[in-house]
Amino acid sequence: MNARLFLLLAAALLAAGCRKQEEGAVRVTVIGAEPAMVDPAVAPLTEPQAVLLANTAQGLVRFDPPGNIVAGLAERWNVSDDGLSYIFRLQTGTWPSGRKITAQDVARLLRRQTARASRNPVKDTVGAIKQIVAMTDRVLAIELSAPRPNLLQLLAQPEFALVRGGQGTGPFTAAPAGDGLRLTRELPAGEDEQPQHQTVQLTAGTAPAAVRSFATGRTDLVLGGRFNDFAVALGTRLPRGVLRLDTAVGLFGLVPARARGRAADQATRALLDQALDREALVAALGATDLQPRVSILEPGLDGGTPLAVPQWSAQPLADRRPVLAAEAARLFPRAEGELQPTVRVALPEGPGAAVLLQRLRSDWGALGLAVELAGRGAPADFRLVDQVAPSTSPAWFLRSFRCDAVPVCSEQADERLDAARATLDPRQRAQLFFEAERLMRDEVLFLPLAAPLRWSLVRGLPGFVENRFARHALTDLRNRPE
Repeated sequence: MNARLFLLLAAALLAAGCRKQEEGAVRVTVIGAEPAMVDPAVAPLTEPQAVLLANTAQGLVRFDPPGNIVAGLAERWNVSDDGLSYIFRLQTGTWPSGRKITAQDVARLLRRQTARASRNPVKDTVGAIKQIVAMTDRVLAIELSAPRPNLLQLLAQPEFALVRGGQGTGPFTAAPAGDGLRLTRELPAGEDEQPQHQTVQLTAGTAPAAVRSFATGRTDLVLGGRFNDFAVALGTRLPRGVLRLDTAVGLFGLVPARARGRAADQATRALLDQALDREALVAALGATDLQPRVSILEPGLDGGTPLAVPQWSAQPLADRRPVLAAEAARLFPRAEGELQPTVRVALPEGPGAAVLLQRLRSDWGALGLAVELAGRGAPADFRLVDQVAPSTSPAWFLRSFRCDAVPVCSEQADERLDAARATLDPRQRAQLFFEAERLMRDEVLFLPLAAPLRWSLVRGLPGFVENRFARHALTDLRNRPE
């Protein structure tokens, strides 16, 4: 054996050994309420619930730490040449109850998650599914009405985790431990090797408590950070390089909250949209890599759909303001001494939300409007949308504003979306998406601000990788990804 070959083999064995080694439990805190195993068909998931499901109730496929698709309950799969059929072969295994896992069970659970009565917020994204059928005890087929290259991205989301009897199939098992859960999984081992385990201590808490726990060394990883609590991390003395931001794709902006009031008027929405200083908002939030946005879609999505960018966005805001002020005087005439017209906005709690509210008061106050925070349960004119996309398809972005999802909509845009869902031609589909977005922006159904802001705190975990879905598998956190 020559020296070069010996070194290569030695490096491979060393890497394999490193992948098996786990030194103590990784302590993970997710911002939010205590995590619990839930049925994704019953209600939208909280962030702690999503983290728990993704790691203890895998779907047919799942995400690895960098956000790639890897085997879950399915050990392998094939896609037909026309993209209309996905065939999954399941791993041999049992549910925690001891019952054998069958394709019939999996098909039933997936049909439940996509049924009309399901409250799974991601079910609309798989509207091209025609049927889910078990072909044998270990083979499952998903038939589509049109090709969906991003189907695996959707099936890897925790909303398509497979839960039976309140339990899943891994890769971790969960047991109560202290003030949280202890997650454990057995690592692959050779015939002559002792089994080794990876352990994660999973807890949840408020953003201040999670950041404080990290700063004092009691937590190795904080997940679930958003724009509204980003300032908590920024305002805490932390080691260099531990604050990590995902390159998340998705929606962050304002949508009309009801079909009456200020936001119901298209001219008012157009005025408010053009008056927003998006660059100032991004700067005030303190996320240096966050980019302002004036389109619903964003660059880099599937199909190369062009963005419907409003013409006014090419003109500097300072140059637009005199015209906007004149339009505001026309839309909101008031006698001397009369109170300012008021726009009410529903926002989450947190310092980031206070920054956004202050920016709205500055931008819309320049037009003579008062901006107030809508109280809990009180009617609002606008509400905030802050969601990470479950796939890189333009369909999810645009279908978020279809007529059965929001109170102010465009029937013409819905017609384009229906046609896009039915077409088999990728170029026609991209064109229909462009037309739908243009109609939505013309009618100002959404006031985009930027991409969603998602942050984490990470110490000593080389296996943690930022990704566009802001989904973080807890497997192999102490090992660098290959």
